Amino acid sequence: MKDYSTILFDLDGTLTDSGLGITNCVKYALNEMGRAIPGDDEPKRFIGPPLVVSFRDYCDMSEEQAREAVRLYRVRYSDVGLFENTVYDGIEQMLKSLSDAGFTLAVATSKPEVFARRILEKFELAGFFSFIGGSGLDGTLDTKLEVIEYVLERLKINDRSKALMVGDRHYDIDGAKAAGISSMGVLFGYGTRDELEEAGADLIAASPHDIADLLI
Repeated sequence: MKDYSTILFDLDGTLTDSGLGITNCVKYALNEMGRAIPGDDEPKRFIGPPLVVSFRDYCDMSEEQAREAVRLYRVRYSDVGLFENTVYDGIEQMLKSLSDAGFTLAVATSKPEVFARRILEKFELAGFFSFIGGSGLDGTLDTKLEVIEYVLERLKINDRSKALMVGDRHYDIDGAKAAGISSMGVLFGYGTRDELEEAGADLIAASPHDIADLLI
């Protein structure tokens, strides 16, 4: 086990179960655009990747159409959808254990930073994190790599061997690898063990308790 000192967390599917809010807002956006709503399981594919990528790839949209879908998605999400969300059991205790053990904790999410902060403040988790980083509402920082780089820069991390990214999808693992940091995949979110192992996660945690157990 490497001697990590800084832990970056994904938000959706890692700290909170945001599936209901995301899928409801995807359906809202597609309905507003007069497009067919995918089957029951299909909207869950939107949890993890940047939204513009999901609308473009999963709904056969042009870049312009995908960005309009994101705009409509946020109409509902900004007031309703972001709180159709629950914290996974054991997350608060895990964050407390890591914080008490001296780790620097941060959030690196593809969700717009303004929404991520509101969610974490609502659930009284924001205080655990030295920095909460996410994408911009203007389309900036729209890849996981860009968000991770942004967070590492804000934390002034020079030794990347001491940093670890924790997330539930291959996007988190891919972004970590591209940034030159280690990664941990979690199995209680929306990814699968096969997905995370194929992406090359350095560690796998089955539960929030396992995250702390593996690191402390």
